[in-house]
Order: sequence, then structure tokens, then C-alpha cells
Amino acid sequence: MASDPASATSDKLQLDACALYRALMSGGATSVNSRDREKVPTLGGNLLYAGELDSHGRAMVIAGNVSGCATLAATAEPTAQKLVIRDGVVDFVVTSLDEALRVLKNEIRKRATVAVCVSEAPSTVEREMIERGVLPDLVFAGVPCEGRSMPHFGVGSREIRCAEPASSRAVVTWQVAHAPARWMAKLDEIALDCLASDWRAQRWIRLSPRYCGRMAQAQRTLYCDPESAEKIIAAFTAKVRAGEIEIEVAASLLIDGETKVFRLSPTAAD
Repeated sequence: MASDPASATSDKLQLDACALYRALMSGGATSVNSRDREKVPTLGGNLLYAGELDSHGRAMVIAGNVSGCATLAATAEPTAQKLVIRDGVVDFVVTSLDEALRVLKNEIRKRATVAVCVSEAPSTVEREMIERGVLPDLVFAGVPCEGRSMPHFGVGSREIRCAEPASSRAVVTWQVAHAPARWMAKLDEIALDCLASDWRAQRWIRLSPRYCGRMAQAQRTLYCDPESAEKIIAAFTAKVRAGEIEIEVAASLLIDGETKVFRLSPTAAD
């Protein structure tokens, strides 16, 4: 299957990746990474096979990175290879499965996060994986409407599918038009304080900006519970009105199918 070299929009890519990240972590994290600030569980030491690096595959690799996996993907498309390296989605593009396994085995032993792309068609890589007995712990099986066909690697592999999160989840986004290096970090800290009981969401906010590309440096998209989402919007509003955030913040909140849009401007503050 040919990959989709076109870059997904930042909000759509983040939303898909966040949903897949939650699907990954819902299966039970198996280790604790002592380098993380909160020392929360990760999937370090697990091998994730993401398949073709089309738009869904990129989202899966991002989810694997945030989860702490060692991730293997493949694409024969040069444009897609350049895109994932440029945006920091993968760490290495190699020419063979042998090269990929040398990198992955070393990082898996260290329970470190790494993403490797083989510059071949996924069908070729998958055939070699089966012939060599490479058994991923986690396998991306695609989205329900996509009809992606993934080979059966073995009983020990858990399939991850892209599906809409439960309707009880809210979607909250925020972005700034200028000086993201200064202001996004401050907004992220405000959001983290509102998510004290949701370590999955906290981990997403802290780590996802590394892997979502340049477009995401000024934007965050997050699935969380409605109460926390409303707290985030309220906290942003309070900080802007108090003059602690000196730039306009654009935010949106989706709960129960209804979207509310906010433009929080210091010049319009009471």
C-alpha cells in the first residue's frame, strides 16, 4: 500500500495520536522510567510495529514515542521518509530490517524510547519479520474503516486499533499566534495543574510536543475528562485576565458533541 506523504494537519494528527496513545496505555504499562518527572508507568522495553508510515501510521509512531515504546515502521516513499525525520516522528531511517533490529534491540534492553523506519515496503519488512521470528509486543491494526490487513505475528502480539475515544471524553485545544517558545510552556504548566489525577494526560502534554512536528509547537490537542477540560479553560481565562499570560490564547472545548470556541485576549480582559 502506498503511503500518504502529505502532512496531516497539526490538530488532526495530534488528536489521532492522542487517541492511539490512550489505547496503548489502557493495555497496562509495564515499567517505570525513573527519568520522568512523575515516575509514571511507561511501555519502555516493548516493541511496537506501526506498519506503513501514512498519516495513521505517523500518529501511531507518535503515540508509541510518548508511551515510551521502541517502534518499527516502514515506507518506500522518499517524501514520507523525509517528512518523519524533519518532524522528529522517527529517529532513524535505515535501509534494511537488519539495521533496524540492531538499533531496536539495544534500546529495548535499556527500556529507552526510539523509532526506526525501514525504507522498504511494509509487506517486504513484514515478510522478513515473520521469517526471522520477530514478534512485536504491540501491532497497529489500523482504523476500522481502513481495512488495513496486518499479518499475524503470533499469540504474544496485542493489536492496537484507532477508534474514537468514549463519548465521556472531552477534547480541549489551545494555541498562540506568537512567541510559542515563551507562552506554550506557561500554558502547558497551567493545564498540568488541572490534570493532577490524570497521569496519562499529563504525560501527553509533557512529551507529545517533541514528536508532533513544527506545526504543533504552538498548539496542543488533548483528550481528557470534561471536568478537567473545563478547568483548563477556566484557568487560562483567569491567568489572561490577571495579566500573567500577555498574549491572546485561542482555545476550544468539545463536550457531548458541542464545540465552544474561546479567544482570550489581554486587551479585552476585565
